[in-house]
Amino acid sequence: MNWILIIGLLASFLGFIYAIILVVSISKEEDGSDKMKEIASAIREGANAYIKREYMTVSVVAIILAVVIYVAIGWQYAIGFIAGAASSALAGFIGMTVSVMSNVKTANKAKEGMNSALTLAYKGGSVTGVIIISLALFGITVFYLWFGNPMLMIGFIFGASLLSLFARVGGGIYTKGADVGADLVGKVEASIPEDDPRNPAVIADNVGDNVGDCAGMGADLFETYVVTAISAMLIGFLASSVYSKYGVYSVIFPIAIGGMAIIATIIGTFFVKLGKSGYIMGALYKGVIATAVIAIIGFYILTYYIMGANIAIFLDTVIGIIVLACMILITELYTSSQYKPVDEIAKSSTTGAGTTVISGLAYGLEATLLPIIVIVGGILSSYLLTAYLYPTSNPVQFGLYGVSIASSSMLSLTGIIISVDAFGPITDNAGGIAEMSNLPKSVRKVTDALDAVGNTTKAVTKGYAIASAALAALSLFAVFRFEVGNINLSIDNPLVLVGLIIGVGLPFFFTSYLMRAVGNAAYQIVVEVRRQFREIKGIMEGTAKPEYGKCVDIVTVASLKELVIPGIIAIITPLLVGFLLGPESLGGLLIGVIIGGLPLAILMTTSGAAWDNGKKYIETGMYGGKGSDAHKAAVVGDVVGDAVKDTAGPAINPLIKVVNTISILFLAIIIAHHLIL
Repeated sequence: MNWILIIGLLASFLGFIYAIILVVSISKEEDGSDKMKEIASAIREGANAYIKREYMTVSVVAIILAVVIYVAIGWQYAIGFIAGAASSALAGFIGMTVSVMSNVKTANKAKEGMNSALTLAYKGGSVTGVIIISLALFGITVFYLWFGNPMLMIGFIFGASLLSLFARVGGGIYTKGADVGADLVGKVEASIPEDDPRNPAVIADNVGDNVGDCAGMGADLFETYVVTAISAMLIGFLASSVYSKYGVYSVIFPIAIGGMAIIATIIGTFFVKLGKSGYIMGALYKGVIATAVIAIIGFYILTYYIMGANIAIFLDTVIGIIVLACMILITELYTSSQYKPVDEIAKSSTTGAGTTVISGLAYGLEATLLPIIVIVGGILSSYLLTAYLYPTSNPVQFGLYGVSIASSSMLSLTGIIISVDAFGPITDNAGGIAEMSNLPKSVRKVTDALDAVGNTTKAVTKGYAIASAALAALSLFAVFRFEVGNINLSIDNPLVLVGLIIGVGLPFFFTSYLMRAVGNAAYQIVVEVRRQFREIKGIMEGTAKPEYGKCVDIVTVASLKELVIPGIIAIITPLLVGFLLGPESLGGLLIGVIIGGLPLAILMTTSGAAWDNGKKYIETGMYGGKGSDAHKAAVVGDVVGDAVKDTAGPAINPLIKVVNTISILFLAIIIAHHLIL
C-alpha cells in the first residue's frame, strides 16, 4: 500500500477519534431546566421522525437507480453509487444529531455569558466538520485502494451528489415552509417575538433548522468534498499520461492534501477564542486563519516530497486558499450588519416591504460580480502557472490539473468551514429554546448575537460550496471532453448552442419548482396557525398550549411530497438531451448549467442572508426596532430571502454535480445510441 494512502486512512481515523472526544465533552454539559429539556426533546423527536421518512423515500429512488446502473454500466459504479449515497446520508444524519444534542446545552451555557455559549456551540459545529471530512476522505481512499482507478469512482460521486440534492431540497422545503409561515403570522400579524411559545409553528421552525441547515448542509458539503477530490484525481489520472514523471502520485496527491487538511483543521479548532473586543466573527476567523496557515505549510512539505518540489503545484494549493479567503470576505461584505449593504436594506424597510425586496435583490445582483472575478482569477492563475511554468507535451491537460489542485486545496478546508457553519443552526435553536423557556433577556441577547453571526457563516459556506461547484464542474467537464473524444464543441455548432441554452435555463426552471414548493408549504402553515389562533382560546394569553404537532406534520408531508420531482429533473434532463440530441448538445448543456447556475446561486444565497441580517439589525433597535413598521417590512424581506437562501440557492450546487456526473456515467451508452448523428 502506498504511504500516501496510509496517510489518508490514518488522518481519517484521527478525525474520527477527535470527533468522538468532542461528543463526549459536549454530552457532559447540562441541559438546563425541565422546560428546556421538554422543548429540546420535541425538536429532537421531530427532526428524527422527518429524517427517517426522508431517507426511506429517497432509498426507493436510490435502489432503482442502483439497479439501472448495475445493469447498464457495471457493478463497480453501482456499488460506488450506493456507498456515496449512504455516506452522504450518514454525514447529514451526524450533523443533525450533534446539532440537536448541542442546542439546549448552548442555551443553558448562555446563562454564563457569550464566551461559554460560543465555545460550546463551536464544539458542536466542529464535530460535524471533522467527521464529515474524515468520512469523505476515508471513503475516497478505500475506493481507490479497491478499484485503483478513479474513473470507476464516478458512481461514488453520483451517489453523494444525488443524496445531497434530495437532502437540500427536502430539508430546505421543510425548514423554510415552517419558518416563513411562522414569521408571517407570528411576527407580522400577531406582533409576537420570534420563537414565542404561543406560535404553533415554532417547534416546526426549530426542527427545520436541523433538517435543513444541518442534515442538508452536512450531505451537501460531504458531496462537495468528494466531488472535488475525485475530480482532481480524475484529472491527475489523465495528466499522468502527459507528464509521466509523477505517474500515480499525480492521482493520489489530492488524498495527501485531504489528510494534511484534517490535521490542520483539528489544530485550527483550538484557536477559536473570543477576544477582549467581543468580536464573534473574529473569534471564528482565528480558527479559519490558523487552519489555512498550517495547511499551506503542510502542502509545501507534501509538494516537496510527492510532486518533486514543483513550485507551480504548490502555488496552486495557495491559490485555492486565496480563493476561499476572498469568498469569505466578499460574503461578509454583503451579509454582515457591519457593512453598507445590510444597513441599506434595513434602512429601505422604513418605507415598506416593496423597497426592502428591491434593495435586497439589487445587492444580490451586485454581489455576483466579485465572486465571479475571484473564481475566474483562480482558474486562470492556476491554469497558466501549471501549464507554462513547467512545460509539458500537453500544457492544456496539465494546466487543468493545476486548476483541479487549486479546487482540491480550497475544499480541503471544508472541515473548518463546516465547523463555522454548523455553529449557526445550533445557536439559532439555542435562541428558540431560550425564548420558549422564558429565560432572562440577557440569555436571549447572547443567543441573538450568536445567531446573527451564524447567518453570515451559513452564507459563507454556501458561497464556498458554489465556488467549489464551478471549479469541480470544470474538472468534470474536462473528463467528459476526454471521454467523448474528437467532437465539435464550438459555439457555432447548432447542437452545442441548443444544449448551452437548455443548460443555462435548467437552474432557473429547477429553482422555480423549489420556490413554489416553499410557498405552498408556507401557505399551509399560515392557514393552520391562523386557525389555531382563532379556534384555540387562550393561546395569546398563554393559558392554552398550541398544537405544535399539526404544523410539524404539515411541513413533513409537504416537503416529502415535493422531494422527488427536483431530483428527477436533474437526472432526466441530461439523459434526454444526450439520447435525443447527442454528445455535442450534452457538452453544451454541461457548460450551460455552470454558466446559469453560478450567478443565480450567488444571487440567491447572498441576498437571502442580507435580508435576514437586515431584519436582525432592526431588531437590535435600529430604524424603529422590534414591532415597528420597518421591522414588519424587514420580516417580509426575510421570508422572501428564506426561500432563496436556504432552499433554492443551495440546491443549485448539487444540481450542477448531478448533471455532470450522470452525463459521464452514461456517456458511452449515449454515444452509441443517441438519435441525432
